[in-house]
Amino acid sequence: MVALCTVGAVPCLAEEIGEAQREKKPRVELSLRSWMFTSGETKWSHDASGLDSRLGNPTSKLTYKDNDTHIVELSAKVHLSRRWFVRGDVGFSVDFDRGVLIDDDYTAVGGQRLWSRTHSDVTGHGTWYVNLDAGRRIVEYAGNRGYLDLFGGFQYWRTKYEARSVRQIECSSSGFGVACNPAGTTSNQGQLAITNTTHWITPVRVGVDTEYWLTRRLSVQGKVAVSPVSVVYNEDTHHLRQVGQVSAQDALKDPSFTMWGVGVSANAEAGLKIMFTRHVALTGGYRIWWNRTYAGGWENHPVSGSSETAPLTEFQTFRHGATVGLTAFF
Repeated sequence: MVALCTVGAVPCLAEEIGEAQREKKPRVELSLRSWMFTSGETKWSHDASGLDSRLGNPTSKLTYKDNDTHIVELSAKVHLSRRWFVRGDVGFSVDFDRGVLIDDDYTAVGGQRLWSRTHSDVTGHGTWYVNLDAGRRIVEYAGNRGYLDLFGGFQYWRTKYEARSVRQIECSSSGFGVACNPAGTTSNQGQLAITNTTHWITPVRVGVDTEYWLTRRLSVQGKVAVSPVSVVYNEDTHHLRQVGQVSAQDALKDPSFTMWGVGVSANAEAGLKIMFTRHVALTGGYRIWWNRTYAGGWENHPVSGSSETAPLTEFQTFRHGATVGLTAFF
């Protein structure tokens, strides 16, 4: 064997990798991962100009940005046979350090223009998700150096934001009697202003998952999943616009506004796996998740009077960050 390895090092390495992979035929894989200090953004806007021609298009645009969240994920993969498997992931946030809500309001009086912009501090611990997949191995690379799996499944992803304080950044005349505080004013210091909860439901997603062994202990991994049908439902509560603080005409229920939409979603990640022992591996990489609507509606819920609806012009959620974890094989 020494002579063979000296003369043909590359074929010998491939043979050693193949033998090592044949020894690893686990039935169950259990993983504990950390999606470390992910950076996220959610933004949405609507067009209520059809309800009042003085309102702009978009009428309002809210952007929750720079939302750093540390997420812990538990995962299990069960091999039902040589080719078929099922897999489940559940993740939840354990830290929600910072973020900012940018609330822009537009008027059409005098032409489309921004008349009010406020900033609020964002906190909360409301991010969690569930993935459920089933798949089949469709390709095994030569020399047992890796595989390509095709999978399909379901994803639910929930994010909750809490915005506190209101800092007026820009203010001008709206042209329809609604006023804002002078620029530079901070009001309701530390008080809960808005609670926003987003539910993304992806009933069917399809993807591929691959792994290729570079050495006996080191491999590269990649996974991509997409869906043409991802449904969002959003609840937006404006706590400062309640009875006792504003006129009954402007008072809103809980939730104050609701939104729904249908869109697309995409998840992608790439990384490395290092085998410590036959049964334990260290993994690390980078992950990106993205959802965006292509159609939807917005509805307000006043305390008095009937609700009104308008088109949802945009709703998008994006999160990305590094991952690190441990996987045990049985």
